[in-house]
Amino acid sequence: INNLSKTPHTSTMVSKMPPTPRLLTASAILHCFCIINNAHSYAPSRIRATGRSFSRSKHVSTLLRSSSSNTFEEITSSSSSFDTNTTPSLSSSNLIEKHQPSSNNELLSSPPPSSFSPAATWHKNRRRQMLQTYGPQITPLERDSSSNTLALSLLLLSNTALFSLAVLCGTASLSVGQIALLAVFPGSMFSLWTLQLLHDCLHGSLLKKRQQKFMFGRVKRRELQDAILFWASMPSVFGYYLYLKYGHLTHHKSLGDPQTSSLQQLFDSSNKEFEDGDVLFVAHRMKLKGAVGPKFTIGGREITMSISKTGFNNWEEDKPVRNAVVFATSFMYERFMLMINDAVVAITGRNYFFPNKPKEFHEECAKYCRCAIMVRGLLWKMAGWKSLLFLYLSET
Repeated sequence: INNLSKTPHTSTMVSKMPPTPRLLTASAILHCFCIINNAHSYAPSRIRATGRSFSRSKHVSTLLRSSSSNTFEEITSSSSSFDTNTTPSLSSSNLIEKHQPSSNNELLSSPPPSSFSPAATWHKNRRRQMLQTYGPQITPLERDSSSNTLALSLLLLSNTALFSLAVLCGTASLSVGQIALLAVFPGSMFSLWTLQLLHDCLHGSLLKKRQQKFMFGRVKRRELQDAILFWASMPSVFGYYLYLKYGHLTHHKSLGDPQTSSLQQLFDSSNKEFEDGDVLFVAHRMKLKGAVGPKFTIGGREITMSISKTGFNNWEEDKPVRNAVVFATSFMYERFMLMINDAVVAITGRNYFFPNKPKEFHEECAKYCRCAIMVRGLLWKMAGWKSLLFLYLSET
């Protein structure tokens, strides 16, 4: 990446070494590291410069999945043509057309206007070039691999374990300290399993990619994915459903853009989807550009009430222990308030943190909160308040 920032118009982002399993694995790890390291840094200058230097050539078309409907099979089925004698691609002509670029100059031409943020554009173009170079190796993994048998079993295991451990915490007369230890392990592990498996479901990699209907042809792929996201995010005291449904896919399109994905924009937006749902979480541990929200008018005065930013503003340089305590405190306090907000949404049918969002958003929020609270109520009846304490600590 450093070399690219120095000579962006004469270098390529993908190595020309012969592809090997070790090289592909190393490349994947490096790519994931770049995503994690730069996801919310608001496009460092070297990344912005690199992102501008690479563009979609006339022979290559890539598609960054910014919609949950863009599963592999759905994209493939929309392709008009495909030459089986060419390098395989992830999604037929929508990803890699049959011709390779004739030169690096063509590959590095000026990009057309894009709705993607500079950071997202950089990752999108890197993905395109990886496909150009390693298409035959990557394509079978993307086209044929699926983890529905193992992953659905693990998802069932994690949710069953969370429910059972929550009941155990309330019926076995465990102390708060013992519950906290149980939440650290294995509670937090099962909670993270649930998040990651639901994340894979959202991106279309959980279910068989070549199959469009399930349950004897009665349920469409999209319907089953939505049902899994909704019901498999329980039991929880906060859950991942609303974030995954409305905020994660847009994160891949808008990450690092303070103009469209600031905290204020997220709370003031009238769009059904969050512009970048991940901003709501990373604000606890990262300085973000752009205006801060949410804002409320109380007694004629406009007040900004951001738990995450208030906590982060109390961090001090070279004081890791203090910062860790502040981070944990602000994060746990926000989760507690969100749990209360779920009850408000369930009763009123409206999420007041997002007053401008459409009716469909509020109805979905209310439906999920009512179902989630019913599950929490069942746990409370079976095992008392300690069952919810276990889930709360496991998720935070």
